[in-house]
Amino acid sequence: MILEIWTPPENCQVVAIPLFTERASCGFPSPAQDYVEAELDLNEYCIRRRSSTFFVRAIGNSMRDIGLHSGDLLVVDKAEKPQHGDIVIAEINGEFTVKRLLLRPRPALQAMNPDYGTLYPDPEQLQIFGVVTHFVHRTRENG
Repeated sequence: MILEIWTPPENCQVVAIPLFTERASCGFPSPAQDYVEAELDLNEYCIRRRSSTFFVRAIGNSMRDIGLHSGDLLVVDKAEKPQHGDIVIAEINGEFTVKRLLLRPRPALQAMNPDYGTLYPDPEQLQIFGVVTHFVHRTRENG
């Protein structure tokens, strides 16, 4: 697996985009209201610690059942302490993988697709490179 890694720039320009108070209903549509609650900068929203954050592009479909698809962009923080249930970037046999970290009853890396099995690495060899804090999924190809 080839891992594409990017880090956020140190001095990035704030791009504030309107954030509306009205939520978008996933059921029946409601009348839109033109009320802006605040402005949102996605760098500020997605990046808690700039110096420990990197971006990775997902490859494969082992995590599709949580909505993570091949080509999605992952925001990963290597300073976050991995907890049970976190989505993490881990190294297994010299390759990187994205999986749900299970710590109980024993350490495991769980795929979120029934076509893939759960991995049970040696706890002494398990290396977690970071916790996935966000992922960006395109709903439309650029054209």
